[in-house]
Amino acid sequence: MTTLQLVRTVADLRAALETPRRKGRLIGLVPTMGALHEGHVSLIDVASKRSDLVVMSLFLNPAQFAEGEDLDSYPRDEGRDLAIASEAGVNLVFAPPVEEVYPPGFSTHVEVEGLTDVLCGEKSRRGAEHFRGVTTVIAKLLNMAGPDFVFFGQKDAQQAIVVRRMARDLDFAAEVVVVPTVREPDGLALSSRNAYLEPDERERASALNRALTAAGVAQGNGVDGALGAAQAVLTEAGIEPEYLEARYADDLEPAKSFNGRPVLVAVAARVGRARLIDNVVLNPGDSADL
Repeated sequence: MTTLQLVRTVADLRAALETPRRKGRLIGLVPTMGALHEGHVSLIDVASKRSDLVVMSLFLNPAQFAEGEDLDSYPRDEGRDLAIASEAGVNLVFAPPVEEVYPPGFSTHVEVEGLTDVLCGEKSRRGAEHFRGVTTVIAKLLNMAGPDFVFFGQKDAQQAIVVRRMARDLDFAAEVVVVPTVREPDGLALSSRNAYLEPDERERASALNRALTAAGVAQGNGVDGALGAAQAVLTEAGIEPEYLEARYADDLEPAKSFNGRPVLVAVAARVGRARLIDNVVLNPGDSADL
């Protein structure tokens, strides 16, 4: 367990990082919206290995929630999150109020075109506006903390791809590091929204990972065959996916085959109150993360 420092303003965050930065210490940033689970702990663990000082942001970003989504009901327990962060090895938590991140008159946004109008960026989730909220807050966090590394989970693969493109295009110095998805014993990807699942829904939700596994087994039958195998698993579980698609992992263009380039097979579905996402990368080759 580390001695945890908690700051709530950008000025205090920068002041806390001034001396470590001057001494050449490597700073790792783990952005979170709270409701921490073992997936977040895995990010912190990798950040601790790659960095001399681990900063975790704790900010429920309203800009990435569409009207009618679960912003109001999203799990909140700062005390629990701080205890988990301290136990996991976080050195500094930045937990700002909304007005610190979005002050009165805020009118600047960051948008990545092309990667944000498919999958979770489709019109069913308010289109690219969802990712505009993500990239804007991540750009602000990178400017606020100035880390050497920023860590994301593979479960949110599209988010990581979008942020990596943003960092490249806008010359952010931070390296985007993607950490493998942490799963329950039955394969369900850990998510804060799993808390919404009733027991029978929790059992059905494990079909998402089984569907992705089926796609991998059937990839020799081509893209249509792999997606068909995955769809059969979901249908058997009574799950109608919001999307089930195969896209190239570098540019999110529709995959035509599994030959040569890494392919992201991604799924999203509502199970009860929970909107769940998951993915697998087939034919990863030598790709570093995705």
